[in-house]
Amino acid sequence: MTAQIHKRLIDEQVRIILDRYVKKGISVLQAMNLLDLKRRQFFEWVKRYKEQGEDFSIKCKRSNEHRRIAESIEENIFKELKLDKALIDDRAMPVRFYNYSFIKDQIEKKYQQEVSLPTIIDRAKKRVFIFQDRKRISMTVR
Repeated sequence: MTAQIHKRLIDEQVRIILDRYVKKGISVLQAMNLLDLKRRQFFEWVKRYKEQGEDFSIKCKRSNEHRRIAESIEENIFKELKLDKALIDDRAMPVRFYNYSFIKDQIEKKYQQEVSLPTIIDRAKKRVFIFQDRKRISMTVR
């Protein structure tokens, strides 16, 4: 398997090949072989080259920014987890486990904020809002 094109060639080399193809200096097959691209991707690059001209680049456009939720959403998740924990800790109530879907619905209703279930579960685990079943612990610990 060949290395990715931005690791094999620099922008200027790719621009020269695409320019020669656009000016009919080389055929499609020659250009595709030089760039080691398949037909569909090659023509997408030709289109981008025609639109961008000398600004054309093959660099990765990924950003290193991590997606984070707002502080207010995180605070609201903890508020709702605390309310649910009070129900779990109350022996008179038959509730034994967190209802993360209910917490998600409450956050949407009360605060008009949207958050995913995996985010709520992750925050519950980070802040130790998890219910540890004593039977399970005794079965797994020797």
